[in-house]
Amino acid sequence: MKILLSVATLVLGLTAFGGQAETASVEVKSLRQAEVSTTLSADAVPTYPSKGKAIERTFIHQPPLIPHKDSYSITTKKNGCLTCHSTEKATKMKATAVDKSHLEADGKFNNEYYFCVQCHVAQADNKDAIVGNNHSK
Repeated sequence: MKILLSVATLVLGLTAFGGQAETASVEVKSLRQAEVSTTLSADAVPTYPSKGKAIERTFIHQPPLIPHKDSYSITTKKNGCLTCHSTEKATKMKATAVDKSHLEADGKFNNEYYFCVQCHVAQADNKDAIVGNNHSK
């Protein structure tokens, strides 16, 4: 009996995390309490540039764009970006090192530049527009 329950729980758990469906039906009530049914499509998956390919800058002194996801943890104790992009680790990790402008005179990282995603943003090709537009062309 325990084996049967274990197998049933495992199968149920695997189906719960089986992936995202392409569409989802949503039931919503309007302000007048009328039933409104709509179908939402799956979120677009961003695609990032291939590894080792820098993204061209569009103006002088533009902060470089990030060619990968930018959701690494940045806290006061640890900066996830520096695990690959610090001057000591960049060569080994085959990553771009932090620019000299972000370093102090002694070569240590200047904490004024600690929050990287304030200036640097991830660049991805999205399949769908991020913001909808209803204006005519």
